[in-house]
Amino acid sequence: MLYHLFEYLERTHDIPGAGLFRYISFRAGGAIVLSLLISILIGGRIIKWLRRMQIGESIRELGLQGQKEKEGTPTMGGIIIILATVVPCILFARLDNIYIILMLIVTAWMTIIGFADDYIKVFRQNKKGLKGRFKIVGQVVLGVIVGLIMLLSEDVVVRVTPEVAQANGYQVVERVTAVSSRGVEREMVHVKTTLTNLPFLKRNRLDYQYFLGFVGRNADKWVWLIFLPIMILIVTAVSNAANLTDGLDGLATGTSAIIGGTLGIMAYVSGNTIFADYLNILYLPQSSELVIFSACFIGGCIGFLWYNAYPAKVFMGDIGSLTLGGIIATMAIVLRKELLIPILCGIFVVENLSVILQVSYFKYTKKRYGEGRRIFRMAPLHHHFQKKGMHEAKIVTRFWIVGILLAVLTIITLKIR
Repeated sequence: MLYHLFEYLERTHDIPGAGLFRYISFRAGGAIVLSLLISILIGGRIIKWLRRMQIGESIRELGLQGQKEKEGTPTMGGIIIILATVVPCILFARLDNIYIILMLIVTAWMTIIGFADDYIKVFRQNKKGLKGRFKIVGQVVLGVIVGLIMLLSEDVVVRVTPEVAQANGYQVVERVTAVSSRGVEREMVHVKTTLTNLPFLKRNRLDYQYFLGFVGRNADKWVWLIFLPIMILIVTAVSNAANLTDGLDGLATGTSAIIGGTLGIMAYVSGNTIFADYLNILYLPQSSELVIFSACFIGGCIGFLWYNAYPAKVFMGDIGSLTLGGIIATMAIVLRKELLIPILCGIFVVENLSVILQVSYFKYTKKRYGEGRRIFRMAPLHHHFQKKGMHEAKIVTRFWIVGILLAVLTIITLKIR
């Protein structure tokens, strides 16, 4: 909103300083500061309101240290992160940008699903919350929306050479003149494609339509049969994994902030033609605007930690954890970095995997031996360490450290071939 306002003022009134809003770095800095202020200052008022409305967490007895002390702590605090992300984004980002529009849609959609889940738990006193099938349907629909926008919108394009476009039969949307990292000008084209970055390999790219090579020249018309299910799987898996990770004070919030910062770096290099050429990654026109959204997201998460760090004064609830996962999954998809999710979101992956392994092994041993056995003392994994007597603040800090290491490794993959 402010971008468009100052663009108008610069064009019509030549106001000094109005041109600052053309710079991603300036707007990202302003967005993260405003996001922090909203989450810290307004967050306190929201927590008081939640406490006054008696919107508290009901705790299941799991035999964990310090568990009962959390009974009655205000929940549904994820609304703080959402407000601190959406409001600065609307103010500082370009609202005509397809990526920003998509991220706002994803945030709103997952907020509705998470709110319904929390509402049933808190106000209807049903600890199971929203039925699993309804939650999955909502995530599947979101995956379809994200996939269709990626496939159909002419604003979602990749820049390649005319030779690559012709060789692969890509639909050319626009022809442009671009400058390489060596300062050489050459003709390039913006194309519709399902290309994505493939880490560790020299070519560093994969086209989903390659899996339909047996179809021949019509592979691009049927690629949605593979592309949409993959998008659905990613959105569903990451949002549910973020939900499972939200079991200790500050764990999901801090981990999400680290991931959001990494995705912000990815958005910057993917949206900069010189960096993209130097790193040999896909250049995505207009994607640099996602740096603004990432800044808002980081500010919202870090500001929420002001209240959510141990001992937590508020929990984010499903309205927060499901939304965080949906945002992270979608950003990775639109930046064509979804194949890096197992590394970047390694904490989420391990937490999710620990539950799958625990349940599967328990059922297998019960069927074979008549008695269920466990791999971990308790799942998700963070509860396993709690059962071993480790303090939750230490668990969270160590998970953050691992998350930072995974983030650095993710960034390094930009040059590892």
